[in-house]
Parts: sequence; C-alpha cells; structure tokens
Amino acid sequence: MAQEKNILSADLSEEGVLRLTMDDQKSKNALSEEMMTFLMNELHQSMKNHLVKVIVIAAKGDVFSAGHDLKEITQARKDTNEGELYFKKLFDQCSSLMQFIVTCSKPIIAEIAGTATAAGCQLVASCDLALASDEAKFATPGVNLGLFCSTPMVALTRAVKNKHAMEMLLTGDFIDATKAKEIGLINNHYPKDVLEKETTKLANKISHKSSIAVSTGKEAFYTQSYQDLSGAYEFTSKIMVENLLKEEAKEGIGAFLEKRKPNFGK
Repeated sequence: MAQEKNILSADLSEEGVLRLTMDDQKSKNALSEEMMTFLMNELHQSMKNHLVKVIVIAAKGDVFSAGHDLKEITQARKDTNEGELYFKKLFDQCSSLMQFIVTCSKPIIAEIAGTATAAGCQLVASCDLALASDEAKFATPGVNLGLFCSTPMVALTRAVKNKHAMEMLLTGDFIDATKAKEIGLINNHYPKDVLEKETTKLANKISHKSSIAVSTGKEAFYTQSYQDLSGAYEFTSKIMVENLLKEEAKEGIGAFLEKRKPNFGK
C-alpha cells in the first residue's frame, strides 16, 4: 500500500510496517495544523487496519521536525485576542497527537536522521522507541525565545531523568546522538546511510511477534508506569491472566514446549 500526500507519505510493507514520512522541508517538517492532522489521520486508520503491525515516523531532509511553525504562530497574533484561540487550538491538537501515540495499540518508532527540536523533540520522546543517525541533534530551545517548552517537557520528563530533562529545558542547548542515547531519549544511533535499514530491521522483528501480546503489553506498560508499586502489580497480574487466556498465548507456549516456531497468524 502506498498513499502519497503533499507533506506526508504512508507506505505499508509486506512485513506490516507502516512508514509515515514527513516531507515539508520548507518549514523544516514543522508540526503545523496540517501536518498534525495528517499524522493523526494515518494513526487512526492504522488502528483499524489489522495488516499494520508497527509504525515508523520518519522525515525527509536534514531536520526531523523543528516543532511548531513559528511563522504560523506569528501570523496568528494578528487575530482576535492576539491569537489566543489559535494558540489553544494548536496546543490542544498537539497534546491529542502525542497522547494518541502513547495510547495507540501499535508500537511506534521514531527514525531521526537530522535535528529534532521543541515539539519535534517532544514527538521523539512520545514514541515507544527511537533510532537516530550519528548526526542527529536534539533540543528544547524555547527558553532561548522567551517561551519555555512546557508541553515538550511532558514527554521529555517521561522519557529521561529529571536532571537531564531540566538541563535541556533550562539551557536550550543541543545534545548529540551519543548523549541522547546515554540519557534514554533514543535507543540507539547509526551512520546515516544505514539508519533506515536498522529501523526496518527493528520494526520487522517486532512485527513478527504476537500482535495481541504487543498491544496488550504496550497499554500495560504505560498504565502501570503511573501507578504505585502495589497498584502496578495488581494491575499487571490481572493483565497476565487475561493474556494467558488468549489463543495466541496458548499457541506461543505450546510452540515453545514443542520446540517449533509459533504461528500467530496475520
């Protein structure tokens, strides 16, 4: 399946990997209203498509995403109330997108070949996994513009430790791929010419797992992470019982005991 749009393309591989590629290089792949609408629409459609096992969000050009479009924001200041209504709509839309990435039943991998700043860095932090090129850089530079990166902070503080997040937020400085891996913002980094290959390899590996187990596990991961220890064990024990009663769990355990490859179906 290949679906082309002006600033976003969607391609589904035979392995069940849906690749969403942002291509609005004139605006540095900004998370404009249009871009976020396209991304949200594709994610919603993927939820209904049983052929989609894993989603990759990538971008063309040297910038993965520069965050919100500052030209759009400046233009909106000419509106009533100096753009307040537009600003609220924009950030509500962005918050909905980031939350949907977390709640989406399909694993989502960010593939960052270039720079990710502000809401672009927020997008990276929101994804379940992230692979970057050795040349990639990350920043939450709002503080340099008199605008603290408050919404990117939500995703950032859930991906990395507080001290690292605060350093990025308070200084606005860039960190390189090595530092990003060290603090847990990304999983790994590779030479730029093999990044897509490595991302595809990881996505394909996940796509061959039980879809039910993966979707159950993703939801449980984020739910338990916000609970206290006792609540987390009570919740995940319930999930384990429900998971064990699924046909795919029966097949997987049976295959293991019989020393054969499991057939999870498609």
